[in-house]
Amino acid sequence: MNKLQKKQAALARRHRRVRGKISGTAARPRLCVTRSNSNLYVQFVDDVEGKTLLGVSTLGPDFKATGKSGATVEGAAALGEIAGKKAKDAGITTIVFDRGGNLYHGRVKALADAAREAGLVF
Repeated sequence: MNKLQKKQAALARRHRRVRGKISGTAARPRLCVTRSNSNLYVQFVDDVEGKTLLGVSTLGPDFKATGKSGATVEGAAALGEIAGKKAKDAGITTIVFDRGGNLYHGRVKALADAAREAGLVF
């Protein structure tokens, strides 16, 4: 097993452990974060119905208008603010945070903090 395979296996193991403990509902959806090297993707998911209520990413027009990069902490904070505002407009106020197996550090933490400042309750 090479270094990349070990990293991927550790991420999958952490993700399974996190997902075993949390679940989203219509009243309190799961804010799911997916992170790549250059972009971030955020979804608000109702696990009971199996539906995505809202999705935002660094590839969308709202984020592109900020002029920031999705690979930076500042870009993650901007995306968290956009996601928080869109969720409030959709009537979502309380959520369950799913870090997707990623460590709660850097871009993931910046996104969560910005979403809290936008008015979401974790």
